[in-house]
Amino acid sequence: MKRLVLATLLMCSATLASAAEPGTLLHVVTVKWRADSTAQQQQAVVEGVRRMATEIKGIRNIWIKKVKVQPADFDLSFALEFENKAAFEAYTVSDAHKAWEKTYLAIREESRTQDITN
Repeated sequence: MKRLVLATLLMCSATLASAAEPGTLLHVVTVKWRADSTAQQQQAVVEGVRRMATEIKGIRNIWIKKVKVQPADFDLSFALEFENKAAFEAYTVSDAHKAWEKTYLAIREESRTQDITN
């Protein structure tokens, strides 16, 4: 019985330990496209996020497939995970980000951004 209790406690502590608070930074964006934007323009924005992830040092992961977006009339959500706040700050002034913004801002009606870290 003691072994069963010990095994159960170890499994519970392993589950709790997996909920870490990493030092990375998440940049989460929700977007509402302009009504006159095209599917091709919108796809170019998504491809630009992928491209930035290969060009900008410090981006660890990206998420680009919408599951649910709030507010409901918004069209896209994406997230970038940065190694740390310094990597995020470098991204905001990088040439790759500035080039991407030209495509993005031309068709964005509204966006909401959350930057989250521990």
